[in-house]
Amino acid sequence: MSTVRYTKEHEWIRIDGDAAVIGITVFAQDQLGDIVFVDLPEVGRHVEKGKEAGVVESVKAASEVYAPATGDVTATNAALADDPAMVNKDPTGEGWFYKLKLADPKELDALMDEAAYTAFTASLT
Repeated sequence: MSTVRYTKEHEWIRIDGDAAVIGITVFAQDQLGDIVFVDLPEVGRHVEKGKEAGVVESVKAASEVYAPATGDVTATNAALADDPAMVNKDPTGEGWFYKLKLADPKELDALMDEAAYTAFTASLT
């Protein structure tokens, strides 16, 4: 069974064993509009929780993508280079950004579950 957690910066992280998949939330995608470019971290890069891990650009704006947890990047979604609009169509599925080998799974305890994230985004509108 996989677990999904959310950040206040609108990233999601889905945990399956010791692997983690990261992307931006539907809320973030709605705020950004049509995604036209995604700059992903390189495989092997060490990212730290709360620090910039990449950039997503839309027709409206560019926005940093922050690492929701500390770890080493094990894969990136290369398909986004050719078709960044995948993020528009399926931000929590086929539009994932990168995979991470977690340094400390306990970091996830500080992130929001779906109910908390839904309440958080409702307070922003």
